[in-house]
Amino acid sequence: MKLYNTLTKRIDEFKTLKPTPVTLYTCGPTVYDFTHIGHARKYINDDLLKRTLNYLGFKVKHVMNITDVGHLTSDEDAGEDKLEKGAKKAGKTVWEVAQFYTDFFLNSLKSTNVIMPELLIRATDHIQEMLQLINILKQKGFTYETVEAVYFDTSKFPGYGKLSGQKLEDKLKGAREDVYIDPNKKNATDFALWFKRVGRFKDHTMHWNSPYGEGFPGWHIECSAMSMKYLGETIDIHTGGIDHIPVHHEDEIAQSEAATGKQFVRFWVHYEFLLIEGQKMSKSLRNFFTLGDLQKKGIDPLALRYLYLQTHYRKQLNFTWESAFAAQETYRKLKKLITSFKNPLSSSRSMLSPEKLNLLDTFRSRFAEAILSDLQLPQAVAIMWEMLKSNIPSPDKLDLLFEFDMIFGLKLSETEADKIPEEILILAKKREEARKKGDFTASDVLRNNIVATGYQIEDLPKGFRIKKSSPPSFRA
Repeated sequence: MKLYNTLTKRIDEFKTLKPTPVTLYTCGPTVYDFTHIGHARKYINDDLLKRTLNYLGFKVKHVMNITDVGHLTSDEDAGEDKLEKGAKKAGKTVWEVAQFYTDFFLNSLKSTNVIMPELLIRATDHIQEMLQLINILKQKGFTYETVEAVYFDTSKFPGYGKLSGQKLEDKLKGAREDVYIDPNKKNATDFALWFKRVGRFKDHTMHWNSPYGEGFPGWHIECSAMSMKYLGETIDIHTGGIDHIPVHHEDEIAQSEAATGKQFVRFWVHYEFLLIEGQKMSKSLRNFFTLGDLQKKGIDPLALRYLYLQTHYRKQLNFTWESAFAAQETYRKLKKLITSFKNPLSSSRSMLSPEKLNLLDTFRSRFAEAILSDLQLPQAVAIMWEMLKSNIPSPDKLDLLFEFDMIFGLKLSETEADKIPEEILILAKKREEARKKGDFTASDVLRNNIVATGYQIEDLPKGFRIKKSSPPSFRA
């Protein structure tokens, strides 16, 4: 498999550091507000990457963080803590806010069929690991302390800027004036490892004891401490949005490699923004939609997932309602097509001619080539539709489609028939047996029982079809 690596600025052949498993760390949410569909694009792309690795036969050890403290309104140590801001807005405690929005986030993942990480970890559960890492950095001479905070001295790390490709002196020149919060901070690019409960943070709700006084961790130290605890000092893949490249991920590299002397991450994978009306969809701009907003308009979260499959992860995607409705209609047609392909009496594969068997293998090979070439999912979707329109027999189309859906994650094998309750299926099978025996009285009774539960049964030349009854219409 080949992936674009932000660190090398090229598409590289992916190989694991160790035979197994692939170690994968994905930046999780800061849980102070609703997860919106811009976030969903990032987590769906994470899921597509993970599914591709699984498709190749790799075992994946996947860790995702929940940031519930320390992330300020500016990534560069300026502003207030986002959790405190969210608590003030909601009139709740920071702990209540964190739990509410964590639950909302997890429900969003479930709705879009994102496979959960093996480990979902909260920053507030790992304060001691962060303090231990800060202590290592202090012993190695990479930190300094002011009245307000403990800082990482970027001037002492020669590799600072290698991810963004920007030299330290250029980053210093380009630093905004609004990041100079602490007058005793040496360099504008230096970042806080630990904020003390003084000055602007003297009333900070979330705080812990430390060798530097009561306080709370900086955002960047959290990811390094947690990822290295569970995945080791060198990680195979670390993902995030492109906005994390110049500050958050640059800082992660500096503190991690300064502490261990080893490469922190081998492959950095970054996703482009979801736009709305040409602007980045974000909480700060209040220009976002949630999955609930889409569902109110009749758009299935999996239709949104289908929409995202059509744009490569390294390209911006401009969200419009027209594109969302089009994706919903296409997803509906795809599910309907699958239902038409299904033979209720046969689960066996058809006998394929050598020519059609070769065509089937060609589609499979082209699909694999697309996803293994830096996750070219738009190409893979096009190959799927080409296969569905081919003259391959329907049962074999379905087999291959469901194989493709191991990557797509659209739940294509789940049709309305699959959702029929077990007790209804039992009644339907008993009715079918009664019909075969010519016992039409029992057959009619069983039909009435099925109808009474809100389902319809349709007799076919061979077998039957069950579907949910349409709701009655009332007239005044």
